[in-house]
Amino acid sequence: MFFQITKNGMEEISAENINPIFLTVGYLNIDELCELNSLFRFDESTIVACKNASSFFRSGVEVHIDYTFTELRIMNEHEEADDCIALYMKHNLMLVIDICDVDGSTRAKYMSALQKYPAEKTSCEKILSAFLDSLLADDYTVLEAIESELSEQEETLFEKKIEKDFNLQLLKTKKLLSKRHSYYAQLLDITDAVVENDNGIFDDSNIIYVDNVSKRIARLREDTGNLKNTVEHLQDAYSSYLDNSMNNTMKIFTVLTSIFFPLTIIVGWYGMNFQSMPEFTWRFGYIYVIILSIVVVLIFAIIGKWKKWF
Repeated sequence: MFFQITKNGMEEISAENINPIFLTVGYLNIDELCELNSLFRFDESTIVACKNASSFFRSGVEVHIDYTFTELRIMNEHEEADDCIALYMKHNLMLVIDICDVDGSTRAKYMSALQKYPAEKTSCEKILSAFLDSLLADDYTVLEAIESELSEQEETLFEKKIEKDFNLQLLKTKKLLSKRHSYYAQLLDITDAVVENDNGIFDDSNIIYVDNVSKRIARLREDTGNLKNTVEHLQDAYSSYLDNSMNNTMKIFTVLTSIFFPLTIIVGWYGMNFQSMPEFTWRFGYIYVIILSIVVVLIFAIIGKWKKWF
């Protein structure tokens, strides 16, 4: 599917009718790209790269003599797999290759970006900036929700109302933020390549639109990094909380051991069973040992309280 954009508007055309004088945009699948590559003459390595969805966000940007190519993996938190597309950008030509867009959401965002600017003022740089803008539309809200969630977890930590899966929740949040950080780094790689314009295919007067989006992406990446630091601080605080809990438990056991240790001596003493021990034949020997044990425990408990062991 190709669209030719002129001062009169946007018109759907076939590949054979592409006029290089006017801006042309297209949304193709990999089979269509392979069939039409004789027309565009893209490097074979970029065609091969389009045949499989990238498993990494930072797959790199290739700057060729007459075009710029990149594979873009798009975060999709509501689906099992992320969307993946490839971008071919030449002078007056921008192609999006559908590698993996199961629900059609990426295609819808791209088509929406084509309608953002009036036809007579549309350019490849403006379309790219509008497309990237649509990908970032809800990101500030998402990061704000994560920040709010982390604040609540911080409160539960300080109030000692921690759930059993507290650390697991932190790990999941950290994994999500790491993924987002890589995602924004990937987008910055793309915008940086366009702004640098090493092959001279972009219009310098319109690059500012991409540069503005680049600054927004940089802020999002910075916010994501700050949230990652917050998660790490919470993990450290949680580790300290566990250590303190363990120390308090050990302290209690140590105090109990100190208080009842004299009973071990008494038991060991009378466990020797020497026949000459008077308590063995004494009528009140059993009661005497009970009272002695209680008195010893009370004395050590009082000493412990005085020493502020508990």
